[in-house]
Amino acid sequence: MNPEKLVEVKQLRKFFTISAGAKNPFRKSLVRAIDGVDLDITQGETLGLVGESGCGKTTLGRCILRLTGITSGQILFESQDITRLPKRDMRLLRKNMQIIFQDPFSSLDPRMKVGDIVGQPLNVFKDQGYRRKKERVAELLVAVGLEADHMKRYPHEFSGGQRQRIAIARSLVLNPQFIIADEPVSALDVSIRAQILNLMRDLKNQFKLTYLYISHDLSTVKFISDRVAVMYMGKMVETAPVKALFEKSLHPYTRTLMEAVPIPNPLLRKDRQRTKGEPPSPISPPSGCRFHPRCPRAMRVCEKDEPGQTRVGPDRQVACHLPLG
Repeated sequence: MNPEKLVEVKQLRKFFTISAGAKNPFRKSLVRAIDGVDLDITQGETLGLVGESGCGKTTLGRCILRLTGITSGQILFESQDITRLPKRDMRLLRKNMQIIFQDPFSSLDPRMKVGDIVGQPLNVFKDQGYRRKKERVAELLVAVGLEADHMKRYPHEFSGGQRQRIAIARSLVLNPQFIIADEPVSALDVSIRAQILNLMRDLKNQFKLTYLYISHDLSTVKFISDRVAVMYMGKMVETAPVKALFEKSLHPYTRTLMEAVPIPNPLLRKDRQRTKGEPPSPISPPSGCRFHPRCPRAMRVCEKDEPGQTRVGPDRQVACHLPLG
């Protein structure tokens, strides 16, 4: 195993069992949220994870942190298989793995003051005394662009961008190595997004962090990521360095995502690759390549055989029978 890899995901699967509906409540259906995903995240990098809503991005992030149990597969953190860790050992490991949630208002307890919210992880792990905890909270509030005196206020007294800064400070309080940012700017005004993204980049260098940045917004992924992984229907379809992916995507689904971004200048508009239909149900995914019912380049082999990951260059993989040239 490469020692530089901080996180490795191997053949990860997560299936959910749901009721078939009111007509037959005793019949159960299987939702294949994540189905055989391989992924690695190198120490110090920002990996962007993109895909349509419902493709399994957030579920994958929660599985990596073991906030959600898995069906099968392996998750390695610093070469250690954390899927089989006892509860006590996993609790200690959580110091090194944190998350920034999408909605900064619902993820902060409105009954607690900011100082208590940011310092709560220190209470859980009993790492420091009261005075040192207060100093640590003040340090982090200043580091994320707030004031130390803000620890005396409640979340409702802040704007959306400020609340997300508080959430970021809370994720840093235990000095983690790895942070999953689950659409951290999607609930914010456009004018505030750049500020938060710049803050995350600065904090990455300051605290030597590794990010998994989950989003459906390709512009923010392009800005903050070093590499990008593309998911579709619980499968990883393409992984590449950010520059290579945006200059020349190889999977038809990735190209579809790129061309779905609006172009504000009508003089620059061009013919776009059109995608047929809607994403299929994860309860009954299509055979073969899961994108083939919507793919304009689909062949007979795409309907029968599921494509495996093929390495097509340094640090680049694609799962397609007929990659784009």
